Amino acid sequence: MSDNLLQRSVTTAVARNLANTTKTAPKMMSITPRYLLSLLEWVQVNGGTYRVNRTKVELSKAERIAVDVVEGVAEFSPDALRSVPMFAGLPSAITTRMATRFKTEEVSLGNKLVVEGEDGNKFFIIAQGQVEVLSRGVHGSNLRLALLTDGEYFGESDVVSDKPSDVTIRTITPCILLTLSRKDLDAVLKEVPNLQDAFKQVISRYQQLQTTVNKYGERNIDLVSGFAENVEIPETFVDYTATPREYSLSSVQTVVRVHTRVSDLYNDPYNQLEEQMRLTIEGIKERQEWELINSKRFGLIHSADPSMRISTRYGAPTPDDLDELLALVWKKPAFLLAHPKAIAAFERECTWRGVPPVTANLFGTQVITWRGVPIVPCDKLEIKSRYQSNQWFGTTSILLLRVGEADQGVVGLHQTGIPGEIMPSLSARLMGLDSLGVASYLLTLYFSCAVLTDDALAVLENVEVGYYHDYDSRRPKSFENGMGI
Repeated sequence: MSDNLLQRSVTTAVARNLANTTKTAPKMMSITPRYLLSLLEWVQVNGGTYRVNRTKVELSKAERIAVDVVEGVAEFSPDALRSVPMFAGLPSAITTRMATRFKTEEVSLGNKLVVEGEDGNKFFIIAQGQVEVLSRGVHGSNLRLALLTDGEYFGESDVVSDKPSDVTIRTITPCILLTLSRKDLDAVLKEVPNLQDAFKQVISRYQQLQTTVNKYGERNIDLVSGFAENVEIPETFVDYTATPREYSLSSVQTVVRVHTRVSDLYNDPYNQLEEQMRLTIEGIKERQEWELINSKRFGLIHSADPSMRISTRYGAPTPDDLDELLALVWKKPAFLLAHPKAIAAFERECTWRGVPPVTANLFGTQVITWRGVPIVPCDKLEIKSRYQSNQWFGTTSILLLRVGEADQGVVGLHQTGIPGEIMPSLSARLMGLDSLGVASYLLTLYFSCAVLTDDALAVLENVEVGYYHDYDSRRPKSFENGMGI
């Protein structure tokens, strides 16, 4: 204070020493609403293992083929050919020889790989890129039936049949493809005389099964209906899978350590032990939600059936893309799950089209909906970015779920009533004191997740979150091109 200014009151710096400070409980920025944990139906698993019994699948389902591309050359495991239902029963002697005959082809955008009405003669595996499947509708215009991407395949029927193709398939991005021609397949079968008969038997059995199973690969239930009398009533039965999938409860654990001097002396106004426990439990619950989505053993991203995975048409998530998801999970869809950036990208697409989505109240906050289905934000759906320094722009996925045991949906699994339980399926146990007076508490959370039927979960892949629109020219631009990254 200047010498020429007279102090007329006690200063705030000195007065503060006599005052009680009003303080908050510790805050943690990583805490999120964790809507997924609240929206799932949780099933009690008393024995620690949950078995999902299903009807027997007579015809194996299509799975994606893992392809590695190194310096422009695509490779895959010969056993991966059994992911193709038509080739599922082939012996390894055939698949190994077939794998050696595949050729790597680089194809530019807009090329027709298969033409409707013509003999295809080739089997294709997509190593990189996207193709669209088109068919001429009854009105003469091309209808887009499907969009295929990395790991998917087509033409397996063409390579073993002389029938003309009933679809047109063309590239919509530059592609790297693995191809097997009928000529090369015939050469494989001629290498060893008995291979040709074995191959024909497998293909014949596959074609016969197609006539006796439903669209899900399950055995048809033989029924008779109508008004006619003296009709023989068919006999039938429903068979079950001999090897049902079992889910064992996973765990998240940590040890909280608190010095007894701290917990004894510094508990006003907040209990130190309680705050340590509370914040640690928040971290455990955040990890639980991440595992439910990303775990390779039971996470939703990895549990979705290949037939329930689709790709975005143009990168950004459009209303058409979400409509496609709803067409897959059409039996009582419960909610969509998306990263906040993916939701923002979808809102931009809706704004650009002039169809703003309706909002609804969910647990006291407003969320947008599409066709009446809430789009729930969750930052555990990771964004894959080619920019190492910025994980906010890249591609992610959007999930659509049906939930509950009664509706054959997705369910969460836990076990309540465990020793030391402080929350459902979460226990806290005192492990003891060490020689320095530090108390250790073991926190354990048991949980898992099960998809009861394949059509309970669908995934929209390759969702680009970095696009925005130039409203002056009505032309979409990417964040990368528009903002100069």
